[in-house]
Amino acid sequence: MTRRPVVRHPVRNFATLAYSDAVKAIQEKLGVRAENAELEREAGSTEVTPALADYLATRRSFYIATASKDGQPYIQHRGGPAGFLKTIDAKTLGFFDVKGNNQYVTLGNLSENPRAVLFVPDYARRRRLKIWGEAELVEDDRAFIDAVTPAALNNRFVPRAIRFHVAAWDANCPQFIPQLFSVDEVEAAIAEATAAMQERIAALEAEVKRLKPAKGTRAKKR
Repeated sequence: MTRRPVVRHPVRNFATLAYSDAVKAIQEKLGVRAENAELEREAGSTEVTPALADYLATRRSFYIATASKDGQPYIQHRGGPAGFLKTIDAKTLGFFDVKGNNQYVTLGNLSENPRAVLFVPDYARRRRLKIWGEAELVEDDRAFIDAVTPAALNNRFVPRAIRFHVAAWDANCPQFIPQLFSVDEVEAAIAEATAAMQERIAALEAEVKRLKPAKGTRAKKR
């Protein structure tokens, strides 16, 4: 089933979606409404920029938040090969969907409420990025499903995919994000350090050989 996203008023930045009347009331109560009102007036990120596309192309993991029609929230982790969250165009992302624990809470939520948020962290560099939008289940567009299915899945059949319509996105400060590294990142760092060390050793050995007297010769006495 493919569900057409709900058409809403124009989005200026993420605050258009995140700042409800209740949120604004809390901001007022806590004395930060003025600065957030200023933020609301600023033109923000509402399309996939080259920088965002590059960031997503390195990610192997993200979280998707959805809610049922009556507002019950749900967060699910999604993972795959680097770049499996694919940029389709300036307003569209896509990713494959395969059998998991057979609960299908995310898919059920999207069938009645397309609103969703993606949380895409980069723990190694202590970055976090949030993308607001609407998501739809795609089952009847084989070209799209194949386009967002990574070759690394080794021809595994992918029955469906998720098309994500980007409304706005925002990057947060790194405060309190733990710096964590994946096995691949650690192995890559070790390989880089090892190569640099071997290069340095080779240079030092060449320098020692250059400075060492030739065999059979003696240093002249003064």
